[in-house]
Amino acid sequence: MQNQRNLLLAVALSFGLLLGWDAIVGHFYPAPPKAELNPEQVAEQAAGPVGSGAAAGAVAGAPAGTAGLGVDGAVAGAPAEVDLAASLASENRVRIDAPRLTGSINLTNGTIDDIELKDYRETTKPDSELVRLFAPQGTAAQHYAEFGFLLNGSRADTATAWQADGEVLSPDSPITLTRDNGAGLTSTITLTIDDNFMLTAKQSVANAGEAAAVVQPFALINRTSSNASADEFIVHAGMIGVFDGTLDDEYGYDDMPETGKVAPEGDAAWLGFSDRYWLSALVPGQADAGSTEASYRALGSELFRSEVIYGAATVAAGAVHSQTTQLFVGAKESQLLDSYADSGIDKFGLAISWGWFRFLEKPLLWLLRNLFELVGNFGVAIILLTVLVRGLLFPIAQKQFGSMAAMKAIQPQMKAIQDRHKDDKVKAQQEIQKLFKEEKVNPLAGCLPLLLQIPIFFALYKVLYLAIEMRHRNFLWIEDLSSPDPAKILNLFGLLPFDPPSFLGIGVLAIGLGVTMWLTFKLNPSAMDPVQQQIFNIMPWVLMFVMAPFAAGLLLYWNTSNILTLAQQGYLYSKHPQLRAAADKEKAEKAKSADKKAKS
Repeated sequence: MQNQRNLLLAVALSFGLLLGWDAIVGHFYPAPPKAELNPEQVAEQAAGPVGSGAAAGAVAGAPAGTAGLGVDGAVAGAPAEVDLAASLASENRVRIDAPRLTGSINLTNGTIDDIELKDYRETTKPDSELVRLFAPQGTAAQHYAEFGFLLNGSRADTATAWQADGEVLSPDSPITLTRDNGAGLTSTITLTIDDNFMLTAKQSVANAGEAAAVVQPFALINRTSSNASADEFIVHAGMIGVFDGTLDDEYGYDDMPETGKVAPEGDAAWLGFSDRYWLSALVPGQADAGSTEASYRALGSELFRSEVIYGAATVAAGAVHSQTTQLFVGAKESQLLDSYADSGIDKFGLAISWGWFRFLEKPLLWLLRNLFELVGNFGVAIILLTVLVRGLLFPIAQKQFGSMAAMKAIQPQMKAIQDRHKDDKVKAQQEIQKLFKEEKVNPLAGCLPLLLQIPIFFALYKVLYLAIEMRHRNFLWIEDLSSPDPAKILNLFGLLPFDPPSFLGIGVLAIGLGVTMWLTFKLNPSAMDPVQQQIFNIMPWVLMFVMAPFAAGLLLYWNTSNILTLAQQGYLYSKHPQLRAAADKEKAEKAKSADKKAKS
């Protein structure tokens, strides 16, 4: 009766986990809202960005002209709703046309607020829109960068548009923006772009007046969090940077409103905003005067800013003051980020949330990329990578099974020692240790291989989750391996045009995961009591529901790994029949003992 109650409790807890999983994940890792918002939401979330133009709000109690730059306080004022298409159709723009970026620069306020990635699309359809990272201030998905100045303690004139010396910014044609404040100070921003995702801005102020002027350059990135990736345990989304050689990724968007402003200690190598696959970041240059402050700031209404404010410099009459800052806006491609790190941007590759096991993850990603180049299909590459990893770990598994077999072989002797010295635990332990030495058995040998495998498989899991290389890659019926399996039971394996709730979205790969895991448990005869055995019989089907919403590429890896485990266990049990016989015998004895207790 007690066993039946325990079994019913285990079943109830399992289904409680199943039904509550969707709510738990939704609470702790909420999916980002759609970028398309209604007009009231657009106006609300656009409130108070520090940008150019008369609509930009001012900070209460802040010195004139600072508009919240480097000054604590709440930002007030809300620009009117801005239509994306209308804003981008303005003639007062300079086009950006680089090998991997396209977009434009807004000459009205000097912001870089229109960036799309040529190599990435929103969906798997070939005619889908390009991934947009930057959008103008006031639009539903606003995300832009600005380079500017404080002149004599006040914000530079924002009512005068910038003048450009060209029509297109490309790797072969830099653009210089110029603006005269009418009082002898001429501001210029010379923009260059490389063949990938890095722009460089050289900000200069020339003093043609008779008196000295105080100049303070700044650079910022402003964005809304409404279209940001979810900040999860396995991948960070939010504020990120490297300060004095240390990665700072502590703050997500939900943490910042409580903090208001964060200025990490140390010199900033770079800072900005990280999504699962995308990054926008400022790389401060060497300052000629004063100290540089780099910080993050919450502006309210789902708006956030990363900013770099350089020290104030006194520019004598006839002199020029310059400052250089780089801007990265693009995809988090591991090799590309590492190449920028090699060129001098400290730890830029850590923009990808590698975590503790990056010494394993990066070689695995390198191997996965090369396998993909070899076979031409990312799904096949995942299968081959899993086979290679399991093949490399096979000697460890073989050693583990050998150790288990040796331990099973001396079990009768160990039991005899324990019975003989049941009143002297110390003596019994000494005799058992002597037995281990005589039989050359290491009791830890069966555990150590498992401890070695855990970081490897976790590293492989993270690689498949983080790698942008898996995004929009197809395999058989799966159009995108980075998304859940589309062939689900409730939509007749993709024939019906709807997507079931995540916890009911059981697809082909999820079913395969449950079946292979159940077979793995069945093949591994364990000496557990009947209640534990029932729990283990139920667990694969519970995990089938839990894992169904995961990326199809991850489920493909788990299925492949389980199939290889089945083959490996079958082979090793054939080599160590005494291990299976001993486990089956022990299992039968425990079942008999449990039945006897139940009857009594």
